[in-house]
Amino acid sequence: MDVIHTAIWVSDMDEARAFFVDAVGLSENWSFTLDGVENVYVGGEHGEIQLRHDPDRPAPEPDRSTVDHVAVSVDDADAECERIVEETGCDVVEGPMTVDAADARVAFLEGPDGYVLELVEDLG
Repeated sequence: MDVIHTAIWVSDMDEARAFFVDAVGLSENWSFTLDGVENVYVGGEHGEIQLRHDPDRPAPEPDRSTVDHVAVSVDDADAECERIVEETGCDVVEGPMTVDAADARVAFLEGPDGYVLELVEDLG
């Protein structure tokens, strides 16, 4: 058994693609529309984020008390944080910082619709 994907609702698919694919650099693996809902799967070899957009659905209101963040691996958390912020103008929520207990360097960015993206650099 393995985790395959996590689905999140987005208010604007173009904005979500621009952030997750163009800026962050995740691959757009596949997509389809079913019953008017657009589904786009982005990610890498170990899992995907399913971006879901329904024009008739209210804009999502992510709440960090229920879903804190989505994490992606990067080679250099500092450089990627700087590059993504420069490219998108997104806010840095926290970091970059070293988390000794996790042997990682991390940064938290606020993406489209308020979802928080964690950039994780393995220091081990």
